[in-house]
Amino acid sequence: MDQDERLLHASSFGAAAVAYAEHRPNYAQAAVRWALEPAPGPRVLDLGAGTGKLTAALVALGVEVIAVEPDPAMLTELRRSLPAVRALPGSAEAIPLPDASVDAVLAGNAMHWFDMAVAGPEIARVLAPGGILAGLWNLMDDQVEWVAGLARVSGSAAIGPRDTPTSWRAETADMHLPKSAVAARFGSPEQAEFPHGQRRTADSLVATIATRAGMLVMPEQEQEATLDRIRAFLASRPETAHGEFILPMLTGVLRVRRL
Repeated sequence: MDQDERLLHASSFGAAAVAYAEHRPNYAQAAVRWALEPAPGPRVLDLGAGTGKLTAALVALGVEVIAVEPDPAMLTELRRSLPAVRALPGSAEAIPLPDASVDAVLAGNAMHWFDMAVAGPEIARVLAPGGILAGLWNLMDDQVEWVAGLARVSGSAAIGPRDTPTSWRAETADMHLPKSAVAARFGSPEQAEFPHGQRRTADSLVATIATRAGMLVMPEQEQEATLDRIRAFLASRPETAHGEFILPMLTGVLRVRRL
């Protein structure tokens, strides 16, 4: 994905902010705890916070949370759902916080949108010495046969290589590194996966998939054809054709320490 395409995808979510807030999954609490385990203190920045899915998990853990989000519509949803959280406009490349003001920076399904040549030094600036940067991704567990079938039917625009455990480790292992000659600001990566799940119906799973960036930037006719194909697949499977089911998931975490 080139820079223009990356920016188009990254800026696509605002139009679907309400649906994103309703349908996107939260994060496994064990994954969030592991991400924060080596942090030198309780001050946490949720960077690229979206509508607050990860922010809510951090609030539940009792840490001191600040949320930063560039999209106004997403930020509005975050403030509506979590009015007690300090939520600021800003981006990974321009964080509106002082130097060494947080002990950990977490990014939920967001780090792949960061320009780490700029964001890396900026994240390092706001982190205290020994601070932690962690990216979290919710993954559909394609070790489960019907989920693997769903991924094939949906296509890579809907369920891409970062979205399944088969390939997310390779896709994210160097996500903290700049794609240029700029010096890396973080140490060796650690990765871990944590069981998770989301209660869905066929309709709500289709609605969830429709909030993915690759779907949001599709031409309308292609998008409808893709969603119709997914609906037909879900209707054909005994696991998903009738009422509620649990979508098997994992939360994957990439964790690095500030140098």
